[in-house]
Amino acid sequence: MPPTLASLVHHSALKLTVRAGEDRLDVPVRWAHVSELADPVPYMEGGELLLITALKLDAEDPEAMRRYVKRLAGAGVVGLGFAVGVNYDEIPKALVDAAEEEGLPLLEVPRRTPFLAISKAVSAAIAADQYRAVTAGFAAQRELTKQALNAGPEGVLGALATQVDGWAALYDASGAVVATAPEWAGRRAARLTAEVERLRERSAPASSVVGGPDNEDRVELHSLGTGRRPRAALAVGTAAALGTAERYAVHSAIALLTLTTERSRSLHAAEQRVGAAVLRMLLAGEPDHARAVAGDLYGGLLDAPFRVIVAESASGTAARSHPEADADALGGIVEAVESAAARAGEAVLVVPEGERLVVLAADGGAAVAACAAYAAALEAGRAVPEQAAGDEVELVVGLSAPVGPIAAAAAYKQAEQALSVARRRGRVLVEHEQLAAGSVLPLLADDAVKAFADGLLRALHEHDATGRGDLVASLRAWLSRHGQWDAAAADLGVHRHTLRYRMRRVEEILGRSLDDPDVRMELWLALKATSPE
Repeated sequence: MPPTLASLVHHSALKLTVRAGEDRLDVPVRWAHVSELADPVPYMEGGELLLITALKLDAEDPEAMRRYVKRLAGAGVVGLGFAVGVNYDEIPKALVDAAEEEGLPLLEVPRRTPFLAISKAVSAAIAADQYRAVTAGFAAQRELTKQALNAGPEGVLGALATQVDGWAALYDASGAVVATAPEWAGRRAARLTAEVERLRERSAPASSVVGGPDNEDRVELHSLGTGRRPRAALAVGTAAALGTAERYAVHSAIALLTLTTERSRSLHAAEQRVGAAVLRMLLAGEPDHARAVAGDLYGGLLDAPFRVIVAESASGTAARSHPEADADALGGIVEAVESAAARAGEAVLVVPEGERLVVLAADGGAAVAACAAYAAALEAGRAVPEQAAGDEVELVVGLSAPVGPIAAAAAYKQAEQALSVARRRGRVLVEHEQLAAGSVLPLLADDAVKAFADGLLRALHEHDATGRGDLVASLRAWLSRHGQWDAAAADLGVHRHTLRYRMRRVEEILGRSLDDPDVRMELWLALKATSPE
């Protein structure tokens, strides 16, 4: 603890006597300063014990003393030491009354005690306090290091909470709580998720101080990691501001947790290489070899149905123009999927492929749900004009149906097909099962399909433009009735012989036989692609 007025009063060599402000002696003293100026306030920083002999003061003037003491208290001076037997044999009553009125501690300094002795006592006490803080800080560093080696991040949090007499929490890259110490702090830590997310938007290293929920405590937030995007965050909650020793402990914890995250990043890269090998074997139709390589790392994932997720930036051109935004889009979904899987204790295989990302995740698991939630959030944000205007690079995601290891290659194709449909429809995520349950007609909106349809029907439209018949409408009616002459003629309001003549003209103009089912299919799709209804 730093020196206080009480510790100076109890110092046997100083012989100080309290004349006013007895109830405020527990205030820390930052320094002891001698000044005989009538107004020393411009030279004060706050926290000083001011020592005077009243050489230039009219210490017997009540009004002057009230103004003098009031200015000292307003400047943060914590006490006034008055040397008796120099200019005054005792402290004037006007000064004592002014100090009592303002609540400023007033100490009587006997003539045999030089001001230098008081300054030395304060300086020695401050130095001793700093030494204790540094010593305690090094001890805390040793304890935190031991816990990091023996118990990992959870051990670091436990030791840190003890050192600061508060609580500590670790958040992952998505802002979710990974661990807390003590355990009761989990609820408090969870309430600060929004603050952690705001911290993650700043380049590392970053920190902030926030008031705890319902003013329960003071919380410091620190980002962890050496990259542009923070890998994790640390929260430290205490009842009051941190002292020197506690500050050493927090900085040590930040360094150790950063080392842990960076080591985890290297381990994660190695796991990704194993995952890439497993994926290549699955796609090559070698599930047994894939299972052998996966081992305990991904083996559990291959023991139950899984889904293949393929994600990439919505526009290849935009991705090349904005590589950082593209990395953020893919990085965001990686964080969401991996964090959800880690919290649920399930395996997830993530393989970056250039500007594309391939994920294998358990069907019905937390990772697939997190992927869908992330895509839904992007979709919702794009619906807001002011947000969509800034999102030049978006994400498109294709999700396969549930499969086993033997059908991984087919699932990969399903995910690619769903991805292609998502891009064409302007959607963020499309599931392959939605394609089977939906209609093929929305796929006809593709520009290439429309161009083909226009070219196929152009000759018929040109014929109709001359007023010599209505071949396009007749063809549509005939195809819609599956070639039934009477029903189609009735729909058109013409004789069936007229309809037969028109269909022969269609065959002559197109040079194709309507008896061919492939021709009928192409013509029907062309009509649907070029018709607004």
